[in-house]
Amino acid sequence: MSIGIVCPEVMHFKQPLLLQSGAVLSDYQLVYETYGVLNADKSNAVLVCHALNASHHVAGIYQDEPANVGWWDNMVGPDKPLDTTRFFVIGVNNLGSCFGSTGPMHNNPATGQPYGADFPVVTVEDWVHSQARLADALGITKFAAVMGGSLGGMQALAWSMIYPERIAHCLVIASTPKLSAQNIAFNDVARQAILTDPDFHGGHYYAQGVVPKNGLRVARMIGHITYLSDDDMAEKFGRDLREGKYQFGYGIDFEIESYLRYQGDKFSQYFDANTYLLITKALDYFDPAREFGGNLEEAFSQTKAQFLLVSFTTDWRFPPERSREMVEALVSNKRRVSYAEIDAPHGHDAFLLEDARYMNVVRQYYQQVWNKLSAGERV
Repeated sequence: MSIGIVCPEVMHFKQPLLLQSGAVLSDYQLVYETYGVLNADKSNAVLVCHALNASHHVAGIYQDEPANVGWWDNMVGPDKPLDTTRFFVIGVNNLGSCFGSTGPMHNNPATGQPYGADFPVVTVEDWVHSQARLADALGITKFAAVMGGSLGGMQALAWSMIYPERIAHCLVIASTPKLSAQNIAFNDVARQAILTDPDFHGGHYYAQGVVPKNGLRVARMIGHITYLSDDDMAEKFGRDLREGKYQFGYGIDFEIESYLRYQGDKFSQYFDANTYLLITKALDYFDPAREFGGNLEEAFSQTKAQFLLVSFTTDWRFPPERSREMVEALVSNKRRVSYAEIDAPHGHDAFLLEDARYMNVVRQYYQQVWNKLSAGERV
């Protein structure tokens, strides 16, 4: 059952936000959506953090865009794993995005022109601080849970460390405590595709009336390859030829080439290149153990939440080993941790897809949270 028609909201902030880089956002807005009803003591709120190319639109549809279904609609809604008849769910669009929250496409108050490349680099921690301000404005002092997949999982982790008193449960899906060198390399190649596009114009392409589409296309194609498993690609496309025979040229021969170019073209029509640069840098920079000499156990020492971690066997971008590493560090800190390693063929994208075992794990976890809330216990 879908949650139905939803409507985004906007919250403006005048209090300056000091970023990790030392830059300051003096005036900004966050776009968000809410689903369900906040209870009287505001104890049933759940924050859902989004990944790279997603947004605040977590579930439901828009009245004027019935085809625009929320990116985690299979997870959030009435009688779904995160049940909106029980929980008040919040989806927030991160700063630097291109879906409404203040980002490179917005005007810089200092110049009156779009920020473009002048928008400051933001980090996962910056996003969490801005989300905390939104929670303050909504009167939510503590979340029943903070949840996210991939980059969203990094934000959930950061919440547990930065605001340990404000989060009861932390759900980290298909994520990692830091990117591997290989992951950073993939991100840099994608960024280089954008930065070297002749239409990029140093990030100030808005004034030129152009979009660095070729760079965005290639960046998306590179990224999309890493989201899928080899087995999934083989099953969907194999070595199938589009025309049934070799064309002996450099156009599209194989179905996988056609699929990747389609994904790249679609992405270049709705996503912003400066946003892509910002968000991939935020991915690269996330490493909470860095200030503890690389000791993840020590980084988690101040956490107080209970945790659910989920990984997928064919996710080679954020493999199960990274989730197990987090589980071990949390257990060493005597935290209550549940861990599920799902044997799914879909690679990293599995966290967005319908898998009965995965969905049931999340459903049962939220059932436990709800049971405690219903009994009046501390979640």
